[in-house]
Amino acid sequence: MIEFPEVAPGDPLVVSATLFVTYSKCPDQALGRMRGSYPPESRASFRGGLAHRVFARHLSRGEIGAAEFNQVCREEIGSSMNPKLGSLGLRPSQLDGVIREVGDLYERFKIISTEGFRRSEVQVDVEPVEDLTLRGSIDAIFDEGGGVRLVDWKTGGLYEVERQLEFYALLWVLDRDELPCRVEAVSIGSGERVTSIPTVETVMTTAESTAQLVTELRCAFDSGKDRLPRFAGPWCRYCALLDGCNEGRAAVRVVDA
Repeated sequence: MIEFPEVAPGDPLVVSATLFVTYSKCPDQALGRMRGSYPPESRASFRGGLAHRVFARHLSRGEIGAAEFNQVCREEIGSSMNPKLGSLGLRPSQLDGVIREVGDLYERFKIISTEGFRRSEVQVDVEPVEDLTLRGSIDAIFDEGGGVRLVDWKTGGLYEVERQLEFYALLWVLDRDELPCRVEAVSIGSGERVTSIPTVETVMTTAESTAQLVTELRCAFDSGKDRLPRFAGPWCRYCALLDGCNEGRAAVRVVDA
């Protein structure tokens, strides 16, 4: 359906949805991730990860009863989230609080219609050109209008999610050679929705942005370039480069003021 643009050659590179979104906000933060600088685990991200596991379990196995909810959460933590739990150093009483918060989100999630549900937590890896893998995990796929609707659950607000939705549409086209009918982000907390209707033109634009990302990051990485352009915003709070970034520290001070 589309032809992926040429990119600068280099070592094998994986571009995830997170890296794509990070680059669109701050190229230097994306370069930092490529060099192995990641933000520390946070309580909010741990809660969000656990909530996503609960949502997926609901979709695949059915509603989780109140009497078993705590145990289900602990099973999900034990199966895939123990390393994150260890890095956070949460005490048992604090973990109980996280589970209660996830329970509140789950009560809201149960209200959402699941009509047309097909699959949850779908990992998509595509290699549009040699030594480049594009990767994303789609929270849920629903049948819609003879095609599919791709959904990303959010446990907080919907802030600048459009780029992530565009990347998922690109992944789907490259992997299935078909346009999804819709791609949307849904806030479980507020009920807000942001919807994107992909076209061949918008997907091609995203492919060009992705190719530009690959070329710029590879060239900077291979040349040992110190930094790429920096753009400050709310995303600076959890940036691994914050201590050495004047722009980011200024942005955090403004947000906290």
